[in-house]
Amino acid sequence: MTMPELPEPPSAQAAPPPSAGAWRQWLALAVAFVALLVAGWQWLETRQRIAVVQEELARRLAEGDAVAKESRVIARQAQEALAAQQAKVGMLEAQLAEMQGQQLALDAVYQELSKSGDERLLAEVDQAVSLAAQQLRLAGNVEVALIALTGAEARLARAARPQFLGLRKLIARDIERLKSLPSADVSGLALKLEGVIAVVDTLPLAYERRPRSEAPAAPAAPAVAVAPTQPGFWQALASDLWSEVRQLVRIERIDSVGHADPALLSPSQSFFLRENLKLRLVNARLALLARDGRSFHEDIGQATRWLDRYFDGRAKAVQASANLLKGLQKVDVGVEAPGLNETLDAVRNFKLARDKK
Repeated sequence: MTMPELPEPPSAQAAPPPSAGAWRQWLALAVAFVALLVAGWQWLETRQRIAVVQEELARRLAEGDAVAKESRVIARQAQEALAAQQAKVGMLEAQLAEMQGQQLALDAVYQELSKSGDERLLAEVDQAVSLAAQQLRLAGNVEVALIALTGAEARLARAARPQFLGLRKLIARDIERLKSLPSADVSGLALKLEGVIAVVDTLPLAYERRPRSEAPAAPAAPAVAVAPTQPGFWQALASDLWSEVRQLVRIERIDSVGHADPALLSPSQSFFLRENLKLRLVNARLALLARDGRSFHEDIGQATRWLDRYFDGRAKAVQASANLLKGLQKVDVGVEAPGLNETLDAVRNFKLARDKK
């Protein structure tokens, strides 16, 4: 049996002509080639960009490593500096603590000194006024008393405490009273005594007095030579012989200055007499400096009596020394100084009132 012929599919009938299919293939190939070119270009560009990024990344990594190393160095230095600063801070804290302790100690000392300042001031003033009173009472030394009172008044003035105003007035009154006292020329009188002391060893003693030498007779006017046979020649010769005989022995009274029994002293006694006289004069000078009028006049009087009794009153040096001592005996060197009892009582009352607080 014969199979009927099958009809051809319609697709085969509708297939495009071979030229259109080839064109499409070529178009697809072109598109693929362009796409491949574009992809290759993009790949190259991407590759270049990746290389640039890698280089930049490597550079930045290197810089980061350098920065990291430098940062580590800086951090280590900072740690060392921090440790040094901490050590310094610890030292400063220790010093600060020590200074605070010293400050507290100084504050305590200052408080103690401020509390005892008035007591110390009153003690100094009491000592100065007591010294002035002793000098006035025992030695009559006005100068030393004035110095002590002036120092006490100056201390009170520097303190500038109103509660001590009355005490300052008392001290100022005592200073004015001492300044108004009559004062002798102590230095001048002491120099005069020094002059007498210096010449004591040269003063002649009474028993060493030599007879007065008679003035030689005036020579007679030349006359005409007289012959030995004349009587005037024998008279002149006898007169000359008598004059020579009178010079061999001379009797003279030595009580012409009012002393009937001038003392005869051995050389050793003469030495001690002069030394005792100098000691008397030195004691008089010390009494003068101490303003002890009684002792001064006693020593001067005894020295004057020794000069009159044992020394040659006709010698000018003895007369000058005796006159000088008699003049010194009339000088009033003693000073009746005022008492400082009221000022002393005021100072001690201040101290008692301070102790009761």
